Amino acid sequence: MELLSGADMIARFLQDEGVERIYGYPGGAALHIYDALFRQDKVKHILVRHEQAATHAADGYARASGKPGTVLVTSGPGATNAVTGIATAYMDSIPMVVLCGQVASHLIGEDAFQETDIVGVTRPIVKHSFAIKHPSEIPEVLKKAYYLAATGRPGPVVVDIPKDMTAPTERYEYVYPKKVKIRSYNPVTRGHSGQIKKAVDMMLKARRPVFYTGGGIVTSGASENLTALVKRLGFPITTTLMGIGSYPQTDEQSLGWLGMHGSYESNMAMHHADLIIAIGARFDDRVTNNTSKFCPTAKIVHVDIDPSSISKTVRADVPIVGPADSVINEMISLLQGREMANAEALPEWWTTIDGWRAEREGKLYEPSQPGERLKPQEVIEAVYHITRGEAFVTTDVGQHQMFAAQYYKFDKPNRWITSGGLGTMGFGFPAAMGVKQNFPDDVVVCFTGEGSFQMMMQELSTCKQFGTGVKIINLNNGTLGMVRQWQDLNYKSRHAHSYVESLPDFQKLIEAYGFTALKVEHHDELDAALERTFADNDELVFLDIDVDPREHVYPMQVPLGAMRDMLLSKTERT
Repeated sequence: MELLSGADMIARFLQDEGVERIYGYPGGAALHIYDALFRQDKVKHILVRHEQAATHAADGYARASGKPGTVLVTSGPGATNAVTGIATAYMDSIPMVVLCGQVASHLIGEDAFQETDIVGVTRPIVKHSFAIKHPSEIPEVLKKAYYLAATGRPGPVVVDIPKDMTAPTERYEYVYPKKVKIRSYNPVTRGHSGQIKKAVDMMLKARRPVFYTGGGIVTSGASENLTALVKRLGFPITTTLMGIGSYPQTDEQSLGWLGMHGSYESNMAMHHADLIIAIGARFDDRVTNNTSKFCPTAKIVHVDIDPSSISKTVRADVPIVGPADSVINEMISLLQGREMANAEALPEWWTTIDGWRAEREGKLYEPSQPGERLKPQEVIEAVYHITRGEAFVTTDVGQHQMFAAQYYKFDKPNRWITSGGLGTMGFGFPAAMGVKQNFPDDVVVCFTGEGSFQMMMQELSTCKQFGTGVKIINLNNGTLGMVRQWQDLNYKSRHAHSYVESLPDFQKLIEAYGFTALKVEHHDELDAALERTFADNDELVFLDIDVDPREHVYPMQVPLGAMRDMLLSKTERT
């Protein structure tokens, strides 16, 4: 029998669970836990400079690895600083366990120093939460937390730990729980065979089918099976923003991603489809636009692990509750030896789609001319080419995020890391930091803007301490680009507080932290700057690029319209 304090149980459990890094910031209520971490050397603690960065770094790791990220913060402001990152993970179904120190249990409810009811605060934005009532329950609760975070529809789990639960003077038996059972939680492990058969029958009879796949493909590790299914049928496929990389984007069957700023051909194909096979996607408003006008001629097959997502916004004709990988695998088995009922229709459908592709070929944006500011699109394309499309790419939120999604092509899952559901400015840099620290041999690029970067730029100090060599591409247009675009379109170009004035000298700022910073103002400087940026994979380099502030992101769906209703440029619309 091994007797450990509550704090030592936490440290030992993290070791036994295989956690390699934990992101956090110390404070009074968490100091017993920090002392226990200090006295071991298997779990590495990454000291961030702000608790929000801890959650984003753990989130980035989780998206890249598919494993839960781990965060440790203190009570009160430490916990509340983590709320934005918890919400970011919740909206995108990212597995994360957040350990929060809390005031001693006898002080709870007395407005003690740095007391906050973090369980109550985070209740709407977590998959589940726990409050430790006795030190002996710590191993079982933590095992449940990691199990809940990673299974079913993934999400963040908060564990509230009063300081007296981790006191070094009280010791209890520690046994690592190898299994966990939660009576009220039984995520499905396979879909309903009858419903899957119905879906396959509809797929074989369809004349204008489209696959519509989302982040659920990535989180369930279903990309390989999805690719096999799509190639077997020869159907076109489009993904959500979160599903980018779930199917190779350079493949001829890929239409790119769909929705608000999705490709012309993907939105047109969706609108005119007679069958939509939605897998691991939740029919978000950034995809559907006006649901009353959504894909009016289509029957819908909807596969999702979360039953509450099915028919939530758009009614499914064939609902299938189950994990994407398992359902797709069963679909492949049912297709063996069967052929399309309307074999002549699919080539005609592809002819229509190729016509839409041809309509927009060469019309996506106007390249910059000598003496003009660079277009952000051509910067993204240049980074794509120099990295050969193999980098981990994180983004902040805004125009640069959309341009990165449009012009950097991903052929692998887990490489595109962005805040989709919550749209969190400040996410990109700490997320890149978390990815790079766990995948040091890979190239990690963060596309950001001068507005987003300043929200979490203090993490340069963390990168300095831990030798984290991310590449930061700052598309600097001196304005909150997406806000400005909406103001151009809807507010007669009244740019209310969307210009970011009094910007720092980024070169001096970055150099003050001991890193290399480069400035690009003209087109002929870009190639040399990129060569220097990516010359050493272990070096953090900040590339500050002046880009055209007048550039808009197109296509753009017309608000309250159908999927086919798009602005194609400042002067064109469908």
